[in-house]
Amino acid sequence: MKFSTLWLTLIVAGLSGCQALSPKDHRPSMDAAIASQSHWNSLPQGQASTSLYELVPLPQLTPLIQTSLSNNPDLAQTRLTLSILYASRRQSLGARLPTVDLNLQGQDQESADTSYQAGITVGWELDIWGKLTDADAAARLDSAAGAADLQGARDLLAANVIRGYLQLALQQQLMNVERRRLTVLEQNEALILSRYARGLGSLYELDNARSNTAANRATLTTVGEQLAQAQRNLRQLLGDRDADLPTPEAFPDVMLPLAKFPEQDLGRRPDLISAYLGTQAASKRASVAYKSMLPSLSISATLADQGANLSDSLFASPVWSLLGQLTAPLYRGGQLKAAADIAELTAEQQYWSYRSTLLDAVLEVDAALSKERQLTLSQQHLADAVTSAKRSSASYQQRYRQGLVTMQDLLSIQQQQFDRESQWITETYNRLVNRVDLGLALGLGVQS
Repeated sequence: MKFSTLWLTLIVAGLSGCQALSPKDHRPSMDAAIASQSHWNSLPQGQASTSLYELVPLPQLTPLIQTSLSNNPDLAQTRLTLSILYASRRQSLGARLPTVDLNLQGQDQESADTSYQAGITVGWELDIWGKLTDADAAARLDSAAGAADLQGARDLLAANVIRGYLQLALQQQLMNVERRRLTVLEQNEALILSRYARGLGSLYELDNARSNTAANRATLTTVGEQLAQAQRNLRQLLGDRDADLPTPEAFPDVMLPLAKFPEQDLGRRPDLISAYLGTQAASKRASVAYKSMLPSLSISATLADQGANLSDSLFASPVWSLLGQLTAPLYRGGQLKAAADIAELTAEQQYWSYRSTLLDAVLEVDAALSKERQLTLSQQHLADAVTSAKRSSASYQQRYRQGLVTMQDLLSIQQQQFDRESQWITETYNRLVNRVDLGLALGLGVQS
């Protein structure tokens, strides 16, 4: 058959294949849904002017975060996952390029001379429907989504390190409060014992003082274990069981006002970017599945030679041949149509997953802002309560020396003071952690 006749046959077959599938059949229905929403066409990617480093402005946090980004095993696995996606992208890109194969064959038969054959074959599948292009685009989008996932893992790890550091500060301050409480209880116990020895007190007061002191020692032991657990948790995030950790005695004095938070459109959030790109990749794969039902055209060229020895067979007088092949699936038991339906439904499923992620992001910001308002008021009220408790404790100590109140009254007031201080410290910790949560919700992170 002449080449002109061959090409005419291929064109007719291709056109008939196109007519076999209507546009709505080989175009995923998700494309219309995606195109109907403006934020799908160009997802905004806002640039945050504030990073997680600035939410808790402490210089000792920076080396801890950098260490975790380098040593954390979970982050290393996420990084390798991205490398695998990049390798898959190169694999899909290679499918669009020609293939070159070298064949060497030797044959030795009885009562016959040894013969050798050599040939080079170049093959290429023509991407007439854009199927290979779509597959490569899907792999590229998967790689971009993987990069967003890695950035999200980095941001979350940095946030967890900040939370871990704040947990250290919380437990250390609570331990300091309990130590001060124990000192006061021991002093009171010694005073009551001295008064009891002189016949000025009762055995009830002495037993009560000893009970309070013993209970506080147990509480101090519990807080000490919680501090040790916080240190172990932070070392796990750092990926170093022997890491030298700081001993923070207080929270940072500066808390970034909400008014200085950058305006965010949630476009920088890595989970949103990943979900959006995943939806596009699923749409491309659905297109590939539909185009697999169309005819495919491949061309191969072969340069071959043979001879009685190996040197003569290496293209001394080669013969070339050119082959064009059209393959069209006629009957596969509905497998290709089912695969296309699965791909389309997967794309729609990915779309709703993106919608869910977007809704979660908006609600996370709302929840963090609402909690910020509640924690601000609560922290202010507890600060006032601590001030009043300190004045009341000092007043009761003076009145006790004057014999106007009992030791039980003084112990009760002192306990209230330490309880209020612990509550204020815990509420300050909660507010700082909520700021970190708010930063993540707004898309703040660390630099790549």
